[in-house]
Order: sequence, then structure tokens, then C-alpha cells
Amino acid sequence: MPCERKPMRYGHSEGHTEVCFDDSGKYIVTCGNDGDVRIWEGLDDDEPKFITVGEKAYSLALKNNKLVTASSNNTVQIHTFPDGDPDGILTRFTTNATHVTFNSSGSRVAAGSSDFMVKVVEVSDSSQQKTLRGHEAPVLSVTFDPKDDFLASASCDGSVVVWNIKEQSQLISLPLLQKTNDISNAKSLCRLAWQPVTAKLLAVPVESKVQLYERGSWDHVSTLSDDLLTQLINVVVWSPCGKFLAAGSVGGSLTVWDVNSKLCVERQKHEKGFTVCDLAWHPSGSQIAYTDTEGCLGLLDGLRTSTSNTTNTATKAAGTKPGKDYDALFDDDDDDRVMDEGLSDTNSPVKKPVTGDDEDDDDFLMPATGRVRNRVAILDDENSLDTGSLKLGQDKFGDDDDTGSGIVPAAAPLVPLRPAYEGPMPTLPQKAFQPGSTPAHLTHRFMIWNSVGIVRDYNDDQDNAIDVEFHDTAVHHAMHLTNTLGHTVADLSQEAVLLACPGTDELASKLQCLHFSSWDTNKEWMVDLPQGEDVRALCLGQGWAAVATSALMIRIFSIGGVQKEIFSLPGNVVCMVAHGEQLLIVYHRAPGFDGEQALGVQLLQFGRRKRQLIHGEPLPLSHRSYLSWFGFTAEGTPSYVDSEGVVRMLNRSVGNTWTPVCNTRETCKSKSDHYWVVGIHENPQQLRCIPCKGSRYPPTLPRPAVAILPFKLPLCQTSTEKGQMEEQFCRSVLFSNHFSFLSSSGYEIDEDAQSQSQKNQQELLMKMFALSCKLEREFRCVELAELMTQNVVTLAIRYASRSRRMALAQRLSEIALEKANLIQEEMPEEEEEQDYSSVRRPSGSGQSEAAQGRQSSRRYQEEEEEQEEEQREEEEGQEMEMDEASETKKRMNPFAKDAVSPVKITLTPTNKVGRANPFKVLGSGKPSSASSQPRVTNILDNMTASRKLSPLSGPAGKQNKNPVLKPLAPRPKTKTQSTLLQMSGTKASNKKTQVNTLPAADTHKQPEAPPPASPADNTENKRPKTGFQFWLEENRKSITADHPDHEETDIIKEAMGRFRTLSTEERLSWTERAKNGDTADLKKRKRAEGGAEGAETEKGQAEADENSAKKKKSLDPSSKLSAFAFNKN
Repeated sequence: MPCERKPMRYGHSEGHTEVCFDDSGKYIVTCGNDGDVRIWEGLDDDEPKFITVGEKAYSLALKNNKLVTASSNNTVQIHTFPDGDPDGILTRFTTNATHVTFNSSGSRVAAGSSDFMVKVVEVSDSSQQKTLRGHEAPVLSVTFDPKDDFLASASCDGSVVVWNIKEQSQLISLPLLQKTNDISNAKSLCRLAWQPVTAKLLAVPVESKVQLYERGSWDHVSTLSDDLLTQLINVVVWSPCGKFLAAGSVGGSLTVWDVNSKLCVERQKHEKGFTVCDLAWHPSGSQIAYTDTEGCLGLLDGLRTSTSNTTNTATKAAGTKPGKDYDALFDDDDDDRVMDEGLSDTNSPVKKPVTGDDEDDDDFLMPATGRVRNRVAILDDENSLDTGSLKLGQDKFGDDDDTGSGIVPAAAPLVPLRPAYEGPMPTLPQKAFQPGSTPAHLTHRFMIWNSVGIVRDYNDDQDNAIDVEFHDTAVHHAMHLTNTLGHTVADLSQEAVLLACPGTDELASKLQCLHFSSWDTNKEWMVDLPQGEDVRALCLGQGWAAVATSALMIRIFSIGGVQKEIFSLPGNVVCMVAHGEQLLIVYHRAPGFDGEQALGVQLLQFGRRKRQLIHGEPLPLSHRSYLSWFGFTAEGTPSYVDSEGVVRMLNRSVGNTWTPVCNTRETCKSKSDHYWVVGIHENPQQLRCIPCKGSRYPPTLPRPAVAILPFKLPLCQTSTEKGQMEEQFCRSVLFSNHFSFLSSSGYEIDEDAQSQSQKNQQELLMKMFALSCKLEREFRCVELAELMTQNVVTLAIRYASRSRRMALAQRLSEIALEKANLIQEEMPEEEEEQDYSSVRRPSGSGQSEAAQGRQSSRRYQEEEEEQEEEQREEEEGQEMEMDEASETKKRMNPFAKDAVSPVKITLTPTNKVGRANPFKVLGSGKPSSASSQPRVTNILDNMTASRKLSPLSGPAGKQNKNPVLKPLAPRPKTKTQSTLLQMSGTKASNKKTQVNTLPAADTHKQPEAPPPASPADNTENKRPKTGFQFWLEENRKSITADHPDHEETDIIKEAMGRFRTLSTEERLSWTERAKNGDTADLKKRKRAEGGAEGAETEKGQAEADENSAKKKKSLDPSSKLSAFAFNKN
């Protein structure tokens, strides 16, 4: 299709310019940045007529002698043509219209605007308007379906939407384009075009190719591309016959394709290489007018849109050659189309290898031939097969509908119009992103927004800087950094700021870390990556940083800049996040199809023993969605959000599966509204996000407000009472899994929150049990009872008995008996187990309520005993400490965890002031020292696992309090240390006059004291009474009267509950009374060794009986140890 490129001529001032032909093709009409519409009778017209429509004219359309323009006064005007008389205003917008177009009959006008709206207006009656809402950014272009049923629009939000005009609804939204915030920043105008006449195809320019979508099914059927076309396509336009498609690019290229054969039949170049911003095809199909961003007008003349010549040539050539001599067939354009038919943009299998290409290389530059271009497409198209496997169908020859018939060998089917492969098409892979960031093409954007702070990037004409702001200014003051290196990726923790910039041809990609929590003066380090390797994602953990690169590698650095690990990824990284010792990586494990993303996930833990917890399993996403946020909850549970607004959380108790916990779309008022997630908390259950009106991302200014959304599991029938309680119970169980994980990882947990969570679960089970009883679902009642603790099962038995369901009560009693037996089996295990020295147990492990009661009872007793032990040691002095220390080294206590642990940890509560023993020797052989510590700036800094040496577990003078995690101190080695740590946090404020004066180092000796010689000695030297025991003696009768059927364990538990309800002052008074009473008893026993008064004998006998009963029920090694801890003999 040879044509002539006419010299360009000046038409308008510099800026966006549009062009069209009138219906007859006599006039060329243009509009431009000067606000004029010029009417040219030809390219040689030196005095075109002009109409002034405003300060600027953004778009124009012409049909039936009606000229419609979009001008800078936010209106769409109509003028008569060619006279140019004003004929009224069709519609108005709140900002300027960006594109206008007529339908095929000229009865309607569609206009898109920068206020995200598309309007369809009747030309005869402008009051009849339809508004199409749903875009989230300015509209780039609009085009009518030739049958007037649909309308397609492209927007800066990256989507191409097809609308049903009558219903004013979206039929489909295709995320094909790059997102931007304004038309001035858009890389392409993406002018859509609908095929005339047949209306079968919608052409969409996507980067340097044109994608064709089928009307009705909206499937992607083919792609038009050219190997020599590498620039972004700006505008496409169909020929009047609907068989050819012309495209203009930002680099000035003009390309014409034959749509049926997908061949490039014409290439031209703008004489100065300026961007082509509009095209118009002459009604006869022989000319194409085009305009550029400099306001100039050009013309391609002599185009041939008829295929009759090539058809006849192909017919003659095929008819004069024998059936087996196919060489001549390869010399005609039409038969090259046959070759290309099966090899266009899909990997269609064909049969005979292509052999022998004797053509001259200069043919590659000839614009008029199609044959060599086709060879280039075959050999170089990235979507085609390898050259060694290319085959041409030796039995399959045929023609398009437009061509004549060729010679077809016998029994050979015709080549289909569409490619042979009709399966699902691959999805564009999602690009790497940083969770909590907005797109990099925005001039003002968030580089990261997380639970620590916010990092903003300002990149405009005035400034290129980065602002770092902390939610808690005690961590660090705000920082302002000049972004001279052009950093695009960032992460923020309570230790450092990590930044990275992409590499260029001259400079390598750089990684920069500002380690503001460092105690030395050099707080910044920088690393250059190898040439050609760019940073794709990065994250900060506790004491380390990780970087994912374009070379499919993960590089691990220490927070001080030491390179520690490097390993490869199976695919391109999508995002990467860290929390404490955990590293979570999402990557492309395979190509996705039909709009799906095939993502894989790996979860690694960098502890003492590095291990991989999730081994590249597929990451579940909603249908045809992509990943929009990935991270950890504040408690360390992996979670993510997809583009459909579904929030999923890792369920560690069910084999590391992903459970949906919320759908943010359910709370959106409009389809264009979204929630931008910034953080998730499990305790309390909060989804922290920013509402975005008509957008997916929030603006940087003004500072957006954070909203809190509730969680809701998508269970069935949640509108019913049963469904609501089931949802609450499942959610409570799921959100309490982190207690088990933290406990097993050696971190201290919030026991109050754990016990409250278990209490709520048991209450919900009891409510569901009662509801099932009412519905006469006894089997369901038994299933619920299996989940209950022993005490709640007892309540269920009473409820069943009162409901006169004796068969159910009998089955429940059997369950209660089984649970009681399990508790009895646990009791000796607790006495013998060496490592069970911590009060904490993992949640969700079937721990009974009675066992929890015994633990809390022991905890209260031990707190009282600790205070008394410290008081006595302070009064009696330190004469025997050196002897005890040497004795401790000789004989290790088999019950103490230190007996098997090679590393000892010193816990020094800094809120206790007292006399320290200068001769005290620590377990490690080093004298204790109270050194001043730097300010702790990260709650994760306190997450010291039990194997690590940590001189201090919190900031001086106080323990960190957090609603999510307590100060994550090392797990205490013994019960005595555990209670001492609890006392330092809970009782220091209430007992300022009775502070613990014993250094924590002293507590190492107490569990390591010599074991008792015999039970008789243990009876003689029994420990002092606690305030709780003293209170229990006074109130035992009333408790027994209220609960005559209680056993001793139940009585102690009931007493514990009542004692807890007393005020702090009352408990202190009981403790004082217990101390005074014990001192008096001790003196009396010493004075009256040979005999005793009657009352004291009875009291001693009662104490002996009580001690004997306690001996039988001794459950804890620490209770045994404390019995002889004061044996000075």
C-alpha cells in the first residue's frame, strides 16, 4: 500500500490538536490550543475559515453538518457547519471535557471529562442526558458502538470500560493501561476506536500494540503489532470499510495494518518525530489526515484500501503453478497473510518448516512490501515459536473472506480466520510494588505508610525530597531528606529507614540505610548492587534488612550493613514484607491466564535455626484480581488484601491456610470507592485503612484520616442468631492463634488478653449449646460440648438436666469424665516435666479451665512468697550467700530449667531499688552490673528469644505496655523468675513502700538450692503462710456452705476468684496479717519445743493437715522448691 506523505503545515499554536473530515470529505477540520476551529478545503488552503470557540479547544466531532467542540470553559458546544454559527450548549461539566464523539447516525454525542464522568446527550434535545459514573480518574477517550448499544471509554485510572448506554451500567472493565492522576501526565491518550460497519471489534492501544476485543463476549481475540514500532501508540482509527486500522504513536510513527491478515501494510514517520495526537480517515479511504503536538497538520495520500489487486494476483499465481510447487505462493502478499494467519500473536502449531529465504536485507526497510515484514514477524515476534520449530501447513492453504479462491489440495480444510489456538490468553503479570505505597508515577506520593510512620516523596519542578514522619515522636523526630539519587522504594521500622533507587546506564542501583537507632555517630550506609541488577522490593526486620532484585535474588543485610545471606527466587518478586524474625515473599510462580495472577508465597523465619515455614504454596486471590496490600498484623500473622477488597489472614492452626476475614467492598458506598489498608491488629480486632472516594489511593495532602473497619468471616447465614455466634466463635479462635505462635517462639504474651479470649469462646459455646437445646439438636449439643472446658461442660450438664434432657445430660457427663481424666493425667506430667517452668502455655492446645485456675492460684501464692522471701533475706543478711553459690554450682536442681540450659539470662527489674550483694556471682560467672541502656525505640527490640543474652528487656524505669504485645522479654527460666518479672510490671505501682530489694541475679539461686532430705524435713520446715492462705482459713466455712458439693480443688479455685475481687489494700492487709501471724507462730514454736498450749497444738495440727493435703495436690515444681527455699539447716 504505497502512499505519499505530504509536507506538514502550521495550523494552530503549540499543544494538543485534533482533526476530522466532514461527511463528504471536502473539508478538513482542526481545533487546537489557541481556541480556534479551522476549516480547510485542502492541505494547500492558505486561508482556512476559522471559528473561535473558547480560550482552548480540547476536542471536536463533526456529523450531519453539526460541529461539536469541547472548550476550556467546561462546556460542550454545538455550531452549524460550515457556517460556524453557535447553536447552543449541549452539556456542562465541573471541569474541562477531554474528548467528544458522535454516534454513527449523528443523533447522540458522548463526552468524557476530567471530573471522571462520561455523558451521553441527545443532539436534538440536550435535556435528555445520561451520565455514566464509575471511573476513578479523568477520562481519556470515548467511542460509540456503531449499533448504538454500547459505549467504550478509557481513563487515567488504567481501565477501559464498556458501558450499556440504556442501563447506564458497566459491562466490563479491562485494566490495560498505566495509571496516572491527570491527562497531562498520561503517557498515551488511548483513543479507542470501534470497527465500523460490522461493529465486531473494539481496538484498544496498549503500549506499542493494538489489542482487539470482540463485541459481546469482550474476549481479547488478537493483537496488532509491528517489530519496528517500539513507541507508545497514542491514537487508532479504522478505515471506512472496517478492514484497515491506522495508528499514530508518541514518537511520530504512522502505521497501517490489514486487520484480517494482521499485516503491517504501511509505515510512515513524522518528518520531525513529534507526537501524533489525532488521526482521521477520509471517507473514500484514500487519505489519512494527522496532527501533532506542535499544532501542525499533515496528510498521507494515495492509500489503497481495496484488496482486489492482491486477490487477483494470488489467484493467478496459485493457478499457474503445480500443486506441489509452493515457492511462487511465497512471493505474494496475500499468501504471506496465510503464513501469518497461524503465527500472528499466538503459538499456533503448523506443519512444514520454513526453508530458504533468498531475499535481500534491504527489504526490511521497504515500507510498501508485506512479505519481508511478515518474515521478521515470524522470526522475531516474542510470542511466536522458536525458528527451529516454525512450520507452515503443507496441507492447509486458504484465503480470507475478502480474497478470491486459491488452489486447495484435496481433503484440506480451510485456514480459519482466527488463530488455531482458542484457549485462555495469558494475563499480564503484576509488577512489583511496596505495600503501603502509592504509584511511583505520581509527583506527590506515599513511599510507605505502616504502623511506625509515613514516608512521603515530593518530586516536582520545585523540589525532589523525602519526608519521614513517625507516629510516635518518642521513636525519632521527623526527618527531611533530599532525594538526589531518585529513590523510588522505601521501608520504615523503629530502627532504620531503608531506601533504594533504580540503576541507569551509568550508575548502579543503590541501597541506602539510615540507621537512626545506632549508638555510634555513623548512622548511614550505602551499597551498590551489581551492574544490571535493580532493587524491586525491600523490607526491614528486627536487626536485618532484605532486598529483592531483578536478578531473581534475595539479599539479606544486617541493620549495620553486613551482607549475611543470599538466595534465589523461583520467579519475579511481587512484594516482600518483614516482621521481627519473619520474612514473607510473594512472587510469580507461573504465568496467569484469563485475568488471574499465579502467585506463590514463601515464609521464612530467621531465628537461631533458620527455617522455611511456607514453601512456595500458591497464594489464593479473588477471581480476576491482583494483590493490593501484603503485610503482617501487629502480632506477627501474615495477611493480605486483593484488588476486590477481600482481606485474608494466615490460619496457622489449619496447616497454614488463608482464611478470609473481611471484605472492604461491603462497606463502600459506591463502586468507585475503595479502602487503602495501612495495618491490621488482632487484639483488639481492627482493620486500619483510609477511605478513598472515587479512587484507589489517598492524596498526600491534606493528610488522610484513618478509619477502622470490623472483621467478619464469610460464614453462611450470618443473619441468623446461630450464624452470628458461629462467626464470632470462629473469628475469636482464629484471632487467638497468635498467642500460641508467640509463646512457642519464646516471646512473652498478654495473658490477660489470652484468658479473656478463652473466656469469650466458652461463653459463645454455651450460648450455642443453649440455642441447640431449644432447637432440639442434641447431637449438635454434644459436638459443642467437645469444644468446652470441664467447668463449662458442668454448666451444660446442669442446663440439660433443667431442660429435662436426661439422655443428653448422660452423654455430657461422660464427656466431663473424659476431660477430668485428661486433667488428672496432666498433673503428674507437670510435676515431672523439666522444661515446663513458664506460666505461659500456647493457646488453642486444649488447656482446660481448671488447669488455668491452678496456674493463676500458684501465681498469686508465688507473688506473695516472693515478697516474703525477699523481706526475710534482707532482714537476715547475706552471710551464707557465698556458700550457697558454691553449693549451687555443685548440685544442680533437677526441676530448674537452668539444669539443662547452657545459657543463663539475667533479668534485672529496673523499677526496683534495693541493696545489691557485691559478692553475688551470676550464673555466667560474671558480677552483676546495672549499666545504663540506650532508649528502646522499637517494641520488636524487646522481642528477645529465650536463647539470646539480653542485659535488659525494656527501657530504664518502666516496662513497655502495648495493647498488642507485652515487652517481649526472654522467656523466664524458672517459675520464680517468672513471678518476679510479673511483679515488676504489675505490683510496683501499688506497692511502692514494699519494693523488691533483691537483685534478679539472686533469684537464680533459689531454684538451685539443695533439695529437701525427706518429706519429714519438708513438713517441719514448711514455708510461711501467704495472705491468700490466711484469708482462705478465715473464709473456708462460708465457701463450703455455699458450695457443699465442691472438692478441695474447686474450693481453692472459688476462693481464688473471691480473693481476686478484693481491693489491693485489702489483699495487702491480709498479707501483713499473714506475715505477723507467721512470725508469732515461729517464735512460739521455738519457745515451746517440749510442749505447746492447746490452742497452738490445734492450730499446728490444722496447718499440718492443710500442708498434707497440699502435698497430695502439689502440681508445680516451683511449689516444691519454695517449700525448702528457706531451709537454713
